[in-house]
Amino acid sequence: MPLRKWHEDKVGIFAMESAVLTGKIIKREKDDPRGVKYVIEGVGRDHSTPIGVVGRFKETGIFLIITVYAIT
Repeated sequence: MPLRKWHEDKVGIFAMESAVLTGKIIKREKDDPRGVKYVIEGVGRDHSTPIGVVGRFKETGIFLIITVYAIT
């Protein structure tokens, strides 16, 4: 599965939000010295477009989004 940048996939902020809220954590990547990265897969606002979101929790508890992509 090739990864592309969110602006290439035209994933908007509402689609990204929907993917995080409806998705599930499918993978935890613990090999990064900056902290654990979480891979979330969910669906966009249209309820059909699969979207992946990669991020990590900051010390403040905020989820920092690193990248977003449409799953093809």
